[in-house]
Amino acid sequence: MPNKAAAEKYLRASQRRRMRNKPIRTVARHSVRAALEAIDDAGRAESSWDEADSALREAVSALDRAARKGVVHANTAARRKSRLLRHYHAVKDPEREQRPRTRRPEPAIAG
Repeated sequence: MPNKAAAEKYLRASQRRRMRNKPIRTVARHSVRAALEAIDDAGRAESSWDEADSALREAVSALDRAARKGVVHANTAARRKSRLLRHYHAVKDPEREQRPRTRRPEPAIAG
């Protein structure tokens, strides 16, 4: 328990923020999970790519919404979208050349 009045106020405020942010974060996580399942199902030809496309759009939208509201960091949302799209393209077209995940290291400057 907090020992000071200011700490009690901070605790109440953080609980309010947590309760306000939780449904937004939950929707984002569930939409990403649903998109991954739809992509995998379409890759196994259990469903059409239209379902995967719509699930992917919904997941990207949910991540953008969460980042815009400050529930998740903008870089975190971008990273999750990037990984989701990489998975989508890898499953949809396996022969497609994949770009490396990281940039090549910069050459050392001789000084």
